[in-house]
Amino acid sequence: MDPEILAFDPTPGVAEEIEPGLRRLLAPNPSPMTFRGTNTYLLGTRGLAVIDPGPDLDDHLQAILDAVEDDQTITHIIVTHAHLDHSPLTARLSMATGAPIWAFGGPFAGRSAVMADLADKGFAGGGEGVDLQFRCDHTVADGDVIAGDGWSLEVIHTPGHFGNHIALGFGDVCLTGDHVMNWSSTLVSPPDGDLTDFMTSCARLQARDWRVFHTGHGAPITNPSGRLAWLVAHRQGREAEILEALKDGPARAYDLACRIYTETPPALMGAATRNVFAHLVDLTGRGVVKPRQTLESEAIFELL
Repeated sequence: MDPEILAFDPTPGVAEEIEPGLRRLLAPNPSPMTFRGTNTYLLGTRGLAVIDPGPDLDDHLQAILDAVEDDQTITHIIVTHAHLDHSPLTARLSMATGAPIWAFGGPFAGRSAVMADLADKGFAGGGEGVDLQFRCDHTVADGDVIAGDGWSLEVIHTPGHFGNHIALGFGDVCLTGDHVMNWSSTLVSPPDGDLTDFMTSCARLQARDWRVFHTGHGAPITNPSGRLAWLVAHRQGREAEILEALKDGPARAYDLACRIYTETPPALMGAATRNVFAHLVDLTGRGVVKPRQTLESEAIFELL
């Protein structure tokens, strides 16, 4: 991993100001999926919004409460998406502070029709895990503004990594959740993630002139347009590899993953297969490939 990426190593539980009126508080949940841990954000100087309270950990709950100064109150709790590393602490924080919870909806809100159909067929989620208990008090929609004491956030629905995922615009700053990160490419794992939606959400963010991205994991991204261009190019490159492999004949997602991810350890081939399947679903929707029978994870795909 790039040394500059590894240099991001804040102390968990210590609130650090990263923009005027915006502080970052790292949760103590490092892992291969979360890097150093989940970034919780506190926005405001008097009435505060807590963005992505994170996993249900006693130490992190206490750290959030300790970060509230004597003349401050938590008035809003905002969740970018209902994954287990972002939302489970929300309920306890709301009980402790009385602050209502804002989100795009429950854990399956915003799921595309094709992913809902796959889920109905029994194709289970993979990767980070869904917070099935997540509930919100206020449901927001794309373009809404969440306003507090001296601050406001524009809601940008950015499905792809997860159906109910939102980014939050704060002037020329964007809180991107897990849609854009600098330490890794974004996980898109059906049926929780949808690659077609992911690419559309990237294009929406690319249409804006952002100064910096503050992300769900890892350090701030100071070249937002460059990082978005890399993410799009990365996906386009993987798509080209899949299409080239299908020239040799029809194949399943697992077979294609084995041919493309030649240096991937066996323990990670499941994730690689889901990634290939995400591309195959997207390519099917665009009329580039088709499954020989129904669209499902074990389907044999062929070029059109």
